[in-house]
Amino acid sequence: MKKYSRILRYLLDYKGKIALYFLCIILSIVFSIMSFGMLAPFFDLIFKGDTSNLTKTIDNPAMEYLRSFLVSQVGQMNAIGALALICLIIVVSILLKNIFLYFSFYILNPLKNEIVNTLRSEIYNKILQLPIGYFTEKRKGDLISRSTNDVWEVENSLVGALEGWIRDPLTILINFAVLFYISPQLTIAILIFIPVIGFILGRISRALKRQSSEAAIKQGEALSIMDETLNGLRVIKAFNIEGLLRSRFEKTNDDLLNAKNKISRRRDMASPVSEFLGVLVFVGILWFGGQMVLSQKIPLAPSTFLAYLALFYNIINPVKALSTSFSNMQKGSAAILRIEEVLKTPVTVDDNPTGKKLNSFNDSIEFRNVHFAYADTVILDNINLTVRKGQTIALVGSSGAGKSTLADLVPRFHDVTGGEVLIDGINIKEYALQSVRSLMSIVTQEPILFNDTIANNIALGQTTATEEEIIEAAKIANAHEFIIKKDGGYKSNIGDRGSKLSGGERQRLTIARAVLKNPPILILDEATSSLDTESERLVQDAINNMMQNRTSIVIAHRLSTIRHANEIIVLQKGKIVERGSHEVLLSQNGFYRKLVEMQEVK
Repeated sequence: MKKYSRILRYLLDYKGKIALYFLCIILSIVFSIMSFGMLAPFFDLIFKGDTSNLTKTIDNPAMEYLRSFLVSQVGQMNAIGALALICLIIVVSILLKNIFLYFSFYILNPLKNEIVNTLRSEIYNKILQLPIGYFTEKRKGDLISRSTNDVWEVENSLVGALEGWIRDPLTILINFAVLFYISPQLTIAILIFIPVIGFILGRISRALKRQSSEAAIKQGEALSIMDETLNGLRVIKAFNIEGLLRSRFEKTNDDLLNAKNKISRRRDMASPVSEFLGVLVFVGILWFGGQMVLSQKIPLAPSTFLAYLALFYNIINPVKALSTSFSNMQKGSAAILRIEEVLKTPVTVDDNPTGKKLNSFNDSIEFRNVHFAYADTVILDNINLTVRKGQTIALVGSSGAGKSTLADLVPRFHDVTGGEVLIDGINIKEYALQSVRSLMSIVTQEPILFNDTIANNIALGQTTATEEEIIEAAKIANAHEFIIKKDGGYKSNIGDRGSKLSGGERQRLTIARAVLKNPPILILDEATSSLDTESERLVQDAINNMMQNRTSIVIAHRLSTIRHANEIIVLQKGKIVERGSHEVLLSQNGFYRKLVEMQEVK
C-alpha cells in the first residue's frame, strides 16, 4: 500500500465525506440484502400458496423474525394480498438501495475529481520548482507524458477503482456475514475456495504493472519525437529526413501498440475468469448444498436455501468488479510510481521564504572560490570575481567553458557545489529567492515568448503596468515601430513561441520585457548571436539603451559588442584564464587576442 500513500493522504483531507460515503454504501447494501431476503417468504408463498406457512418456524432466527414480521402485517390476508405486500417491500427496498447508491456517487465522484486535480497541480508546481539542470537530463516528451497520460491513467485506473475498492469489499463482507448467519456450514465451504480464486486472479494481474510501465515509457518516447518534429520541421524538410523521422516514430508507435495490446489482453482476462470461477463455486454450492438440504443434514428450508443462493449470486458481480479493479490498480500503480519519481525529486535550489528580503542592490555581486559540478563533470573551478554596482562584466570563451553556468548562479538557477555567491556581502542563499530574482532581468540567446498578445508578453510578470509604460519600454527596445505596423498593434497575437515575428522582432520584445521590469541587474546571454546584421544593430542599440545605469553581466559571442565592458573575463574549461579590459587583453597576446583575430578573419 506504500505506493498508494499519496492517494491515501489526499483522502485523509476528506474524512467527513468518506464517512458519509461509507454510511450510504452500507445502507445501500442493507436494503439490497433485504430485497433478497424477501425471496424466502416469496418462495414459501408461491410453492405452498398459504399465508399460514409464513408463521412456521423452520430454520434460523433471522428467517423466523422475517416471517413473524410478515404475519403481523398480513394477519388473515389471503395469498394474493401477502404476495402484493412482499412485492411492495422488494420495490421499496430496491428504491432505497438505489437512492443511497446515488448519494454515494454524488459524494465520491467530486472527491475523485479533487484528488486528480490536486495530483495534476502538484506535478505542475513541482516542475516549476525543479532546477534548470534537471531538465537537461530529461526528455521533454517523457515529462509531458507523466503529467498528462500518467495522470490520466491514475484517474481511470487507480482513482476510478477507488469506488469499487470501498463498495465491493463492503458488499462482499456484509453479504458473507448474512450468509454465515443463515448457514455457517455452507459459508465455510465457500470460504475454502476464495484463496484459490484470489491466487489465480493474482497470477493474471501480476505482469500488468511491468507492462504498463513499458507502455508509459514508449508513450513518452513518442511524445518526444512529436515535440522534436514540430520544433524542427524546417530542418527535417531541408535535409529530406521525413522518412527517417517517420520510421523512428512508427517503430516507437508500434512498440506502444504492442505493449497496450498485451495490457488489454491480460486485463480483460480478469473479469471473465473471475465470473467463471464464481459460477463454478455457485454450481458447487448448488450441488453440495442441495444434497445437504434434501437429506436434511443442515436445518435449512428449501425456500431459505434458494434465498441463500440468490444472496451468494449477488456477490459474484462485486467479486468480478473487484478483480477488474485490482487489474486496473496494477496499471495505475506503474503510473503513480512514474509520477512519484518526479514529485520526490529533491529540489536542489531551495527557496528561502523566511530569509532576508533583497529590496535593493547597493554594492556588488561576488563569486568567492566558486566551484560547480554536475554529476561527475566539473563545470566551474575556483572562480573568484567581483562585479561592482554599475559595472558591465563580459564573459567570453569557447563553447562549454562555463559562461552560461556562471551567469546562471546569480539568479540561482543552480546552486554552487563549493564556495559561495554573495550580493552586497551576504550569501545569496540567505535571501528569499523571489526577492533575488525580482532585481534581475535576463535576455537569452533564444527569445522566450508565449502565445499571447505583444502587450502581455512585454508586461509578463508586471501585471500593474499601464499601456503608456508598455509603449515606453517598447520604444527603448526599438520595438515600437514594428509593433504599430501590425494589424492589431500591441494587441496582436504573436503565435506559438512568437512564430509570427522575425528573430529580431522577437528579441526586441524580450528586451522590452526586461526594460519594463526596470531591474538594477541585467544578464544578457548572447542576445545578438543569432541575428542578421540589421537586426543585430537594432537589438544592440536597444541593449545599449537598456544597460544604462545598470549592472550587467554579458555573455558575448560576438566580441565587437563588448569592447566597452569594464572588465572582460575569459573562461576556459571552467577556469578564469585571462581578465581585463579589451585593450589590456589584446596587449597580452593570449587566448582573448586569438578569439578576436579569428572573428576578424571571418
